[in-house]
Amino acid sequence: MTAPLFTVLIDTFNYGRYIEEAVRSVLEQDFPAEQVEILVIDDGSTDDTAARLEKFAGRIGYFHKPNGGQASAFNFGLERAQGEFIALLDADDVWMPNKLRRVYEALQSEPDAGMAYHRLYQWTEEGQLSTRGHFIPVSGRVTDTRFALLCYPMMQTSSLVFRRKAMQDLLPVPEILRTQADAYLTALIIFICPVVGIDEYLAKYRLHGANLFHSGDGKPSEAQLKNRMAMREALLGEVREWLRKHGFDTESENIRDYLTQWRKAQEADTFAVQSPGRLEYFSHLMEYPQLYRELMSARQVVYSYLRAFAALILGYQHLHFFDDIYGGIKHGPAPHPRAADEKIPRQEPQGRQIQP
Repeated sequence: MTAPLFTVLIDTFNYGRYIEEAVRSVLEQDFPAEQVEILVIDDGSTDDTAARLEKFAGRIGYFHKPNGGQASAFNFGLERAQGEFIALLDADDVWMPNKLRRVYEALQSEPDAGMAYHRLYQWTEEGQLSTRGHFIPVSGRVTDTRFALLCYPMMQTSSLVFRRKAMQDLLPVPEILRTQADAYLTALIIFICPVVGIDEYLAKYRLHGANLFHSGDGKPSEAQLKNRMAMREALLGEVREWLRKHGFDTESENIRDYLTQWRKAQEADTFAVQSPGRLEYFSHLMEYPQLYRELMSARQVVYSYLRAFAALILGYQHLHFFDDIYGGIKHGPAPHPRAADEKIPRQEPQGRQIQP
C-alpha cells in the first residue's frame, strides 16, 4: 500500500462536543482522500469522544491512550504516522476546505522548507469570525537575521504542517510539555531548515473558556495564568537545552533576544497575578522599544517610551488611562510583546512577505 502524502494528527482530551466538526473538516478537503491519513489521538478522554467517532470508522484511525498531555499525544501519533507531511489539528478547531491543497502547493514550491504555517480566523462559540491576531508571513531561513527572528509569529497548532523528515531532530517532544508542545516544534524547526508562511486564512481557531491563551472577551483566570506560566517555563528550559546540545550560542544577540520574548511574556503574566511596583513595571516596559526597535516605527518607539514613563506616575493598575486617552485616541494601540505562545494583536505591516 502506498504511503499517504499527509498524516493529519488530531489530539483531543474531553472535546467530544467539537471533535466531529474537526474530523469532517479534514474529510471535506478538496484534496485526494486516498492521500490523507487521519489519526485521532485521544489523550484519556472520559466524555463521549469515542462514541461520537464511531460514525467515522474505516475513515480514521482512533487511538485512546492514558492521559499524558499534548507532547505525549504528539509522540504517540508521530510513532504511527505514515505521511510525508504531518498536519496538526486541535480537536476544537476546523480547517477551511482548501487547507491541504494550499499547504501542499506551498511546500512543493519550497522543497527545502520543513514547515508551513498560515493565518487562522478567530471563531467564537456564536459562530462569528474575526481576522484579529498576530501574523507576519516570514519565509526562508528565519535565523539569518534578528529582524526575521523577532517577526516570526509562532502560530497555533492548527496552522502547522511539517515535513516528517525535518522533525526527526526534534523528537520525541519532551513530555513535560503537557501544553505548548506545538510551540516547542515551531520554536526550534527554524534552527533546522527554512519555513514557509502562507498569508491566507486556512483554519478557524475556536475561542472558548478552556483555551489556554484565549478566554473569549474575558480575562484568563488566575489558574489559567499559572498553568501557562509553568508550561512556558518548562518550554523555555527545553528550548535552551536543545539549542545548547546542538551547538547554538544562546547568549548571542539574536538568539538571546529571540528567547527574551518568553521572559517578557512571563513577566506580563506574573503582573496579572500580582501587580508590580511602579519602578518594576517601568523597567519592564522600557525593554520593549529596545527589543523590538527594528520592527517599530519612530512613532511607536516614542509612544512606548512615553507609556513606560507614564507607568511611573500611574502604576500598573491605572496605566489604562494613558492608553485610553493618549494611545487610543491619538496613536492607536501600542505594540505589544509577541512571545512564542502569545497571540496578542499588535500593529504589523499588512501583507508583507519577509524573506530572510
